[in-house]
Amino acid sequence: MARNLCTQCQRPTSACICRFIIETHNKTPLLVLQHPNEVKQSKGTVALLNGSLTSCKVLVGEDFTHHTELNEILASHQVLLLYPGEHSQILSLPDKKNGGKFTQTDKAKPLLLLVLDGTWKKSYRMFMLSKNLHSLSQVSLPDYLANNGQYLIRKVAKKNALSSLEATCYALALLEGEMKITTADKRMNTVGADNIDCGNYQPMLNNFIKFNDFQLSFRG
Repeated sequence: MARNLCTQCQRPTSACICRFIIETHNKTPLLVLQHPNEVKQSKGTVALLNGSLTSCKVLVGEDFTHHTELNEILASHQVLLLYPGEHSQILSLPDKKNGGKFTQTDKAKPLLLLVLDGTWKKSYRMFMLSKNLHSLSQVSLPDYLANNGQYLIRKVAKKNALSSLEATCYALALLEGEMKITTADKRMNTVGADNIDCGNYQPMLNNFIKFNDFQLSFRG
């Protein structure tokens, strides 16, 4: 007997995630390169990202070297790849000296954030195979964010690792000057999830916690 599916998220009605989707305007467009193994992963977060952000596109594959649509996007945008490479620039909070936002080197082209969605092993393979990604500017999150994951429903490579949704919301909040640390103690190693306010993206993160709880409820 066929299961009833939600017409929006295409999941069984008992597992519908539409309640966790909240329309959110992002000034910086998002492009997600998703590994094929993640497409039907019920615990994945790209469906929430794609449903919530007003400017988001998802391309599925593993080797994107000759992907026509991606190469057109790369040619028409200044692309920032969210990837913790050796030469990545760590995104920072605004300060009086430089404002904290990423400085565009080519203001003639609109800024775009690119995120790889997959396990650490699969994301690394996607990056290594996709030669057209190697020359992109890389950005990464500071440790107090990168180690602040609330992804409780899935085994991850390291403790407190971030989901794609969390990493994206943090990166967009930093790029767009939305993030604030709401603690009097400015030592970054003491910052926890309750001390971080991502402004425009905070409702998405709040709904992500509810999504976690919802998925955990199926474990009984």
